[in-house]
Amino acid sequence: MNAPLPDVPEVRVVGLPQLTQGFDLVERLDLQMHLKVHGPLEPVTGERLAQLAEEISLRGRGGAGFPFGQKLRAVAKSSIRRGVRPVVVINGSEGEPACRKDTVLLNRAPHLILDGALLAAEALGARTLVVAVTRNSTEISIRAALAERGLTDRRGAQLRARVVRTPERMVSGEASAVIRAVGGGPALPPGRRERASDSGVGGAPTLLSNAETFAQLAVAARIGSHRYGHMGLDTEPGTVMLTLSGAVARPMVIEAPTGVPLRYILQLAGAPPLPQGVLTGGYHGNWIDSVAVQEAVVSRESLASVGGSLGAGAILPIGPETCPLGEALRVANWLAAETAGQCGPCRLGLPAAAGGLSDVLNGGGPAALEALREVTQAVKGRGACKHPDGSARFFSSTLSAFTDDLAAHVLDGGCGRETTGVLPLPGPGYEEAEESIPSGEKLAVDWTLCQGHGLCADIVPELIRLGPDGYPALADAAVPMHLRGRAQRAVRRCPALALRIEQGPAPAPSKRPELPPGSGRKALGSGRS
Repeated sequence: MNAPLPDVPEVRVVGLPQLTQGFDLVERLDLQMHLKVHGPLEPVTGERLAQLAEEISLRGRGGAGFPFGQKLRAVAKSSIRRGVRPVVVINGSEGEPACRKDTVLLNRAPHLILDGALLAAEALGARTLVVAVTRNSTEISIRAALAERGLTDRRGAQLRARVVRTPERMVSGEASAVIRAVGGGPALPPGRRERASDSGVGGAPTLLSNAETFAQLAVAARIGSHRYGHMGLDTEPGTVMLTLSGAVARPMVIEAPTGVPLRYILQLAGAPPLPQGVLTGGYHGNWIDSVAVQEAVVSRESLASVGGSLGAGAILPIGPETCPLGEALRVANWLAAETAGQCGPCRLGLPAAAGGLSDVLNGGGPAALEALREVTQAVKGRGACKHPDGSARFFSSTLSAFTDDLAAHVLDGGCGRETTGVLPLPGPGYEEAEESIPSGEKLAVDWTLCQGHGLCADIVPELIRLGPDGYPALADAAVPMHLRGRAQRAVRRCPALALRIEQGPAPAPSKRPELPPGSGRKALGSGRS
């Protein structure tokens, strides 16, 4: 099994460095070295800053890709209309196990990120700057950078700056979750859609953008849009930061201009010459095959044209030796455990989808595949946040990308390959770090005792659903910590003592015994206690 990615992996550059300039000189650019490498930065007006962002086609680098200039104008307009000073938030919450590019920038070039954010704060008249981070290393680095600039959260300061620590979770990096955490609440999406530009931190108009986005803005403000546009594609100028992991010689972060062939980036990281698939955009992204890899270049438009996604810049190839559906199941279980627990599609649908994929891999046949397609479709477009949609995208892409393997599992009982665990997931200790993440435990049923009472599904429907015969079907996902109490209650309430909680990886599910007609196994709804 692959180890989790290090906080700050190796950094490589294709062409001339922009964001990573100076990385060959020191491990971390303090303020003095930062100014030597990049030079001073003059403030600009809000209108000029918005124009600059539009001239370089700057989009958010956190995954959603929203135009930065449009966001800047919306915050300014709302602030003027309401007569309220806005807040600027740097989103450095990188909770996805396959992403490290923001962590690299926060650790090694924190002042470049602060440059962009302070430019925006000055242009908007903001008096509050917040940096949201997920890891110890990033918190230490950004606190040191604020201290080097003399920025504090003291009352009366012209600009109050502070750091907020968010959990290392997928849902905690969403904009609404970050805003909620900054306000002192849980780092979870609030379950309602509201534009941060209208009402964000403390109800004030809020400019929230990804760490790399602010760094790109700082580079463009220094060199100008004309020179910035000389690098990369005309339609998507500049560079992008990519995290390469999976089946690579060593994980790394690469800064590359847009337009570079994807196959070259993979070759640079030591990926297999002909990967059986490449996951683009991370665990909310899409798979592409080896043919598409040969055609694609690094850009949003190019990757989208071959069915991929740039997303937050995570690129994960897998080699021919591992079962792609088994790899997908590991990720599916993690996605299910990452639920915010606030809506049905996330709380019920994702564990059901992970369980459905497990059923397909364990010989469930065409019926299991059809059930998986139905639950995946039911999740789409109905969640209170973006996690269900992103996860459903991953499920759908997996089913579309690996049709031969899917046929082997559905029709022949397997593809003959083991799952090597090449896709990175959180390592030991992660389970104890946060409240609503996997507990390391799984539910199991002793089918020689189960009588189909159905009480367990009523108590913890997130993890147990009733099958067509009325007997429980368990999600293959680990029990999240926030559901552990109800899972234990379901075990205690089972009249037949058939349900139990097991520590560690659950064994391969055993088949339910096929009983002859007239035997003692009762249908659901008859003879329940």
